[in-house]
Amino acid sequence: MFNTFAQNKIAINEDSCTFKGFPLFGKIQFVDSFPDLTVKVVDSFPDLKVKIVNSFPDDCGEWQIVDSFPDIKIKIVESFADLKIKFVESFPGIP
Repeated sequence: MFNTFAQNKIAINEDSCTFKGFPLFGKIQFVDSFPDLTVKVVDSFPDLKVKIVNSFPDDCGEWQIVDSFPDIKIKIVESFADLKIKFVESFPGIP
């Protein structure tokens, strides 16, 4: 019998830039409770590179931070995260 460990990259749909059906781009609201996804901010080996934009978050990894009507709600955690992200100034998306 083989032990297999699923990597988060397998769960990320690279064609649609989604994870568990949630888009990895768009309007993002940071919350403390009831998140759609949990993320850990890392400096190396991220699952997703994120660029904060002011408008038109249409490409993979582009996030516009909002206070209401988000596309997805994110909670930043230190452990047991769904995804690892790294904030970047350029070239957002799946590494």
